[in-house]
Amino acid sequence: MIFFDYTYCIVRKNRRIKESEMMKKIVMACVYVVMGSSVYASDAQGFIGVEVGAGSVKGDTYVEPRHEGDAVEFGLRIGAQSDEWRTTFGFDYFDSSSDDQNVEKGMLTLDYFFLNGTQYQMEYRPFIGMNIGYANYESTTIDDSDFIYGAQAGVVVNLIDQLDIDLSYRYSLSASDVFDHQSGIFFGVNYLY
Repeated sequence: MIFFDYTYCIVRKNRRIKESEMMKKIVMACVYVVMGSSVYASDAQGFIGVEVGAGSVKGDTYVEPRHEGDAVEFGLRIGAQSDEWRTTFGFDYFDSSSDDQNVEKGMLTLDYFFLNGTQYQMEYRPFIGMNIGYANYESTTIDDSDFIYGAQAGVVVNLIDQLDIDLSYRYSLSASDVFDHQSGIFFGVNYLY
């Protein structure tokens, strides 16, 4: 019994160290995002939007470890963008009842528009970016929260002055032991103000 208690304490201490190191990385990434946002703050245009996508989650379930489930994912987002950059804060929800997996996540993304073009009187801008945030993963006997980080790529099409749409692929890794990663293809609509 004493050995079990000692081992449990060591495991908890190692987890706290791991979480502390991850928190330092998260803070530094947020600092970089804020610094990048302040570079274009004077000419930034705000937006609010929604997104829906086909998502995939890989994590432990009651029946199977490292199970990969698919479902529809949807979310809300708010942010600012300029000709070269876009910063977004979003909240996404994934629920795969048939696969016994549920994920809620809040994340901050920073995208770089690397090319501007016009086709059929519509402006399009492909982008690459990074994401960082916090997610809660739930299964029948599992409820775990941890940090997530990853990358995305896609294209934004400006339909009219106050409306743009985007299509993107996002991949996010998790620092959790039971939640491995989440990915998806998303379609979003943003109202620019």
